[in-house]
This record gives sequence, C-alpha cells and structure tokens, in this order.
Amino acid sequence: MGHLFNAKEEVYRALADRLNKNPVGAPVNEILMEILHRLYTESEALVGGKFPLLPMTIDKIAQVTGIKEDELKTTLEGMARKGLVLDLPRRDGTYYMLAPMVVGFFEYTFMRVRDDINMKELAGLFDRYFHSDGVKEEIFGGGTKMFHTLVYEKLIPAAVETEVLSYERASEIIRQSGGGALSMCSCRHKASHLGTACDAPVEDVCTSLGNAAKWLISRGMGRPATVDDLLRVLDRTEELGLVHLGDNVLKNPAYICHCCGCCCQVMKAIKAGVNAVHPSNFIPSPDPDQCTGCGTCAESCHIGAIAMEGEQTPAVNEKICIGCGVCSAACPTGALTMSRRPVLHTPPESKQEQFLRIAREKGRI
Repeated sequence: MGHLFNAKEEVYRALADRLNKNPVGAPVNEILMEILHRLYTESEALVGGKFPLLPMTIDKIAQVTGIKEDELKTTLEGMARKGLVLDLPRRDGTYYMLAPMVVGFFEYTFMRVRDDINMKELAGLFDRYFHSDGVKEEIFGGGTKMFHTLVYEKLIPAAVETEVLSYERASEIIRQSGGGALSMCSCRHKASHLGTACDAPVEDVCTSLGNAAKWLISRGMGRPATVDDLLRVLDRTEELGLVHLGDNVLKNPAYICHCCGCCCQVMKAIKAGVNAVHPSNFIPSPDPDQCTGCGTCAESCHIGAIAMEGEQTPAVNEKICIGCGVCSAACPTGALTMSRRPVLHTPPESKQEQFLRIAREKGRI
C-alpha cells in the first residue's frame, strides 16, 4: 500500500507547487500540506495540480488535464462551491480559475459558516501557516501590493478636496460599483474559532463589489447589498475606528475590507515588519500647540505607527504609517490632521496589470 500513499502525496504536492506558481504564491511547507488535505478531495487536488495559470474554458482545461469534460465539470462544480475554483461567466462561455490562497480560498473558507469541515482545526492551521517563515513576505511583500489604504474622507483637508481622485475615496468607489455584497469578515471569523477575536463586527462587514460580489452571492458566500447598504457599513466601521483597505486597482476594484490590527492578516503582517499595503496619499501631522498629550492617537493606531515621546507629544513613524486616518479621527482636540504626501500612489490600472506587475517582480514571467 506504500506506493498508493506515495502517489496520493504526489497529487497534493503537485497542487501545492501549482498554487505557489501564482503571482501571489503560497510557500510550500508541512502546514500547507495539512490545509490542502482538509480542503481538497484527492480528485480535486489532481485537477488543481494540473490547472493552467490563466483562466480557461472547460474544454481547454480538459485538454491540459487529460480528464473527460463530463467528469471535469462535476469536479469543478464541487470546487467552485467550496471556493477552490472561480467560475467566471464571459460572453464566449464560462472560464475557470484556480483560486489562490490570498485573496482566495482562505477568505472563501471563512466567509461563511460551514459544517462539512472542522473550522476550528482549519483556523489553527491557517494561523500557524501565516506565521511560518517566508509566508507573510510572499503574500504581502514585494513592490506592488494587493491592498491600498483608503483614508477617512471626512479628514481630507479642504485645501486639497478638489484634487482628490475617485480611487482615493471609498464612498466614490462604492457608488461607482452600483452595489455589491456583504459577507462575514474571514479574519475575525477565523480568530473567533481560536478565541482571539476582538469586538469588531464579523457579520455583514466584508464589502465586495462588481463581478466579485456577483460570484460570492452565487456561491452563498455573501448577500446582495445596495450602495446605501455599503455606505452604511463604511460609516459604521469608521465609528468603530477600523481601517479601510481597498483592492489596489483603478478599474473594477473587487473589495474593501474594514480591518483591525488584532485579527486582520494584512495588519498583523505590518506589525511583524512587512510592508504589506500601499499607504493612502495622506499622513497625520501633529500640532504641538493643540496637543494635550492624552495619547489617544497612539492607543487608536492599529499598527503602532505612533508613539508618545518627550513631554507626551505624538511622533509618527512615517516609514510604517499607512495613512488610514484612524488616529486623526480619534484625537479629541483636533491636534492631528491629515496632510497630503509629497509623492502620490496611483494603483495599477486593472487586476490583470496588478498580477502582471507582481509576477514580474517575483521573476515568474
């Protein structure tokens, strides 16, 4: 029976290697293998390990994998239900794409409650994996990021109001989308299984937009939400002092996350020293004449980018500050205002350009 066991392991190893070839890969280690064994059946792992790098129709995938279309269709449908594959309708048919780990099957696993897997066990495995050597750097490091920070709009100085573009405004991104979906926060849901979640909301808080929202709704991972629904979530999460992280693309962004430093994998990566997001085009500027030294700004910062120094005045670490505006919004005296950065960040034009940039930077194309 040893040779059968070895053959099975080779199937899962091929899947792991394939996932690690994505622009945003998944470093292969024993913890990843344990995760894959729990999420994929052997037949799903076999298909996943042979999956093309680009989205393709089922007939092309059948040619690549050598699996008959009827059998392949059944397997792909099962994988799509679990969030392991994305089935993307286009004018000339349905295209299938193997879901990466992030943003991908990690989120799709924890965006809902499931009774077909041991979610507590998986939460522990994912937590250990994200703390493994090189994983944060692979997923969140590099020059082009998956996420960029969206500043609290009420803090944008009047002097630059007319200069601020739509991609810098979360509310404008939502309005342009025409609506979307709301899902569970996957990071806080994972943390809840570990007993480490904070009091920030888990239900109906993760914002998806456009075709991404349609897909999540079709697969039962989100509920439809109007523009007004999404704007209310934006206001509610600002009242709670959460950080808005958006999809780092100009055209058709897929999501806006409302994050905390204790549960969010991206924020935890920043605290671990990884430059994980593109900051907003704003940065807090303390006014010592108005500051009372209360330390509220430092306490509110999710990533420890502000420290109280000297005679209890705030010092902003500009190297790690992501320009979210949480500290400024929390300041009781208005002593911390947001100012325009001298060098502005413009996201990649599209998701395709984003992935191409990431792949080039990693030498994968």
